[in-house]
Amino acid sequence: MWREPHVQGLSGVGRRRWFCDDGGQDSTRGAGVTSSLLRPRGRVRTGPAPSVAAGGTEPTAILDWRHPRVTALVDAVRSGVGGQGADRSAALLRAAHGRIAASVRPVYSVRDDRPVSSVLRLGRGSCSQRLALLEAVARAVGVPTRVRGLLLDGAFWYPRFPRLRPLVPDQVVLAWPEFRLGPAGRADGWLSASELFGEAEESASRSTGGFSNDGAETLFEALSRTPLDWDGTASCPAGGGCDLSGHVLADLGRFDSRDDLFDRHGQTLCGTARLVAEPLLGRRSAGAGGSADRTR
Repeated sequence: MWREPHVQGLSGVGRRRWFCDDGGQDSTRGAGVTSSLLRPRGRVRTGPAPSVAAGGTEPTAILDWRHPRVTALVDAVRSGVGGQGADRSAALLRAAHGRIAASVRPVYSVRDDRPVSSVLRLGRGSCSQRLALLEAVARAVGVPTRVRGLLLDGAFWYPRFPRLRPLVPDQVVLAWPEFRLGPAGRADGWLSASELFGEAEESASRSTGGFSNDGAETLFEALSRTPLDWDGTASCPAGGGCDLSGHVLADLGRFDSRDDLFDRHGQTLCGTARLVAEPLLGRRSAGAGGSADRTR
């Protein structure tokens, strides 16, 4: 159910704000009204998942990699990559990342559950949707994937929404992919999305600057250029901006798929908020010249 309360802006002029009637608290934070009431109802986002996530290669509702549009992408990537074994698999995923970045326009879609075949059909997708597409390619070539659930502070997205801060969710659920590519110096063989392009310390040494979550570059593009460290363990250069651990509110643990993560913790916004926001944000460019405060 939706309510439409009358709230006072900083200027004293009344403004209207929609939110989910989920029993949350209508409080204020910083320069605007908090968006905690946009969260899915009845979700408690704390603690890691209780079991070990083995991951897998099977298609899911989101990672529908057997769809012809996805298999066509996989075939195109395969045709340009040689080698064998884990090295070839890693090269395939790096090539797939580049192709996705070039062909799927970054937007502010709020539909984390959108099948990747639909993302390809639309030719546009959020960071989450494009990361899901990379996962789908991995599963299609036999590389098991899983995700790490991270609960991020919504303030991390303030630079992209400077005039819409009251509408930015206070918590954002991020599904950060991991890929099992063999030992590669790690006991369990799992590499995070950023580590596909080198270990954190190695990537930091060749970084051309950190990630600030504004401007043309999104998280998806940045992971190929600079380490994205959610744990504060990378050796980041001074002012490098690769340590993003300060934005993490909670580590939700690892899940066999992003479908499992969203089933347990919900998506960032409740269903009705997604229904309203998607037509407005799902076409707004998150790339060059694509401030969410402006129409295209």
